[in-house]
This record gives sequence, C-alpha cells and structure tokens, in this order.
Amino acid sequence: MIKKILILSVMLQGAVHAEVSTPEQIKAPAGYSPVLTAHAKGDQIYQCALNKGEYAWETQAPDAKLFDAKGNIVGNHSAGPLWEYKEGSRVVGRVVNKVDMAPGKAISWLLVEVVSHQGDGLFSNVDFINRVNTQGGLPPAAGCDANHLGGEKRVAYTADYVFYAK
Repeated sequence: MIKKILILSVMLQGAVHAEVSTPEQIKAPAGYSPVLTAHAKGDQIYQCALNKGEYAWETQAPDAKLFDAKGNIVGNHSAGPLWEYKEGSRVVGRVVNKVDMAPGKAISWLLVEVVSHQGDGLFSNVDFINRVNTQGGLPPAAGCDANHLGGEKRVAYTADYVFYAK
C-alpha cells in the first residue's frame, strides 16, 4: 500500500509540474519541442572562496539524479553542466538566461543552450534545456570565512528539466 502511495505521489507531482508555464525570458526558441521532462533530486555543491577581499559561497557543480514520471532513475546531472541519459547520450550546456521565480527560497529557473553532444540516443538531438520548478539549492547564508576557505557545502535541491529538440 505504501509503495502504491509513493508511486502515485511521484506521478501526481509530475502532473503538477506539467501545468507550470515557462516565463518568456527562458522559453526555448520557436520550432523546438520537448522530448523529455525529468525531475531532478540532488544537491548543489558550493565552495567557500575569497574574491576581491570578500568571502562567499561559489557554485561548483550540481549532483543530481533525473527521474521519469514513474519515479525511475533515467539519468544524471553533474558538473559541466552535464546531463546524461540512461542509454549513454549526454549533453553539456551553457546558461543563456535566468529568472528568479522565488528569490531567497530557490535557485533560478534557466534556459540552457547545448554546446556539445556525445553518444547516440535521446539527448543526441537536444539543443535547449529549461530548469523550472526549483526548490532549495541556494548557497549557504553563513559559514564562509577565513576558517572555512576552500570548504564545500552541499545544499539539497529539486527541479524539473525540460529537454528540447527540433
């Protein structure tokens, strides 16, 4: 019974996310259609750094698993930023634009342009990615100082990634 409830909750979560409209600033260009929407759960990794006399947490990399609407792991998201699908195709992207939908509560929503492809498979034709429905993932509010220089912190986040191809 618990397993059925968990599966239903994951499926309903996917249905809720499908209803969200993407802000104009981060929409994929005309002519591109979604080929996959995956829910990500993992961490944003930050490192304490000193820049221009100021200590601050700097983004290092994401470390997340990608899930389909049924709750199955279908890929990974890691440094690059890189997305890898379960059959081995992968893409690396660069941020084109961002929108802060929940300032102070969650990392930005993004439009990412794919700059390199590897392997044959679902991601081999992907040219744009949206990160939407973010929760958490913001850099720590404190703890970055001379005593913690170079230290890393992992901050939990979730998001949905929508992959677009022509």
